[in-house]
Amino acid sequence: MAEDPARRRAERSELAGYHLEAQRIRSAQESAKAQVLIDRFVEQATSQGLPTEELTARPWSGRGRYRTGIRGWYLLRDRSVGVGVDGRYYVLVVAPVPLGRWRQVAVAPTPPLLQVGRGARDGESVALDAALEAALRSPGGPRTPGASRRS
Repeated sequence: MAEDPARRRAERSELAGYHLEAQRIRSAQESAKAQVLIDRFVEQATSQGLPTEELTARPWSGRGRYRTGIRGWYLLRDRSVGVGVDGRYYVLVVAPVPLGRWRQVAVAPTPPLLQVGRGARDGESVALDAALEAALRSPGGPRTPGASRRS
């Protein structure tokens, strides 16, 4: 009887390990597909002469912006996700940094997802291919909420 709970724990542990490995493989496959889309976007944006700008990050509080030193294009209107000219994918929301408004902050690239903003509130998630296409169509990049366009 004492071995039975130990055996069940071992089986559960093995099953959990299997699920973790399967999730890791799915994530790696998704990132590889997304990276192909991003590489194609960077190639098209560069050939079209789509203007780049320095990507800025915002702290979790949403107050202020931090310089990152990364040149590229924003993918979302709220400027929380961008692609660098190097073809890397950046989530531009960071932990608050003391004196961050006056210094450059380091933002590490993350593995891209096919669904930008997955897990966000309703309406804040968009397919990566749609976000990349919108960034290519819009000459000034995605507009920030509340920004007016001059004709």
